[in-house]
Amino acid sequence: MATPGETPVDLDAMMVADDMTEAQSDAARWRYGFYVVLTGLVVILVGFAVAVLRTGEAGTLFAGLSGVVGTIIGAYFGVQAGQSGKDRAEAELRRANDRATRMAAYVGPQNIDHIMGPARRSGRG
Repeated sequence: MATPGETPVDLDAMMVADDMTEAQSDAARWRYGFYVVLTGLVVILVGFAVAVLRTGEAGTLFAGLSGVVGTIIGAYFGVQAGQSGKDRAEAELRRANDRATRMAAYVGPQNIDHIMGPARRSGRG
């Protein structure tokens, strides 16, 4: 049985090199992105604390703080979700292209007119 941080052996055997690289880069993107956001939030909170201690205007400063923190967190999750969707679409495109190439190799050039004939005729229109 695999520990939470590692890939199970049977899943590891099914993954090709591209899938493993993609999984590793995805994990690194989430981890380092989290560290950057966390560091930014700590800096903002320290700045907020210093400003409150100097001015005593906690209510006004909190409004600005909540806007900045909400923007940072929303941007982080938005970028992560968008990148994840893009990666999945590209992986599916690679798989479909690979499948089409294998089927074309299996069919062979002698049958190309029989298979692609209708598509070729409609494409020339």
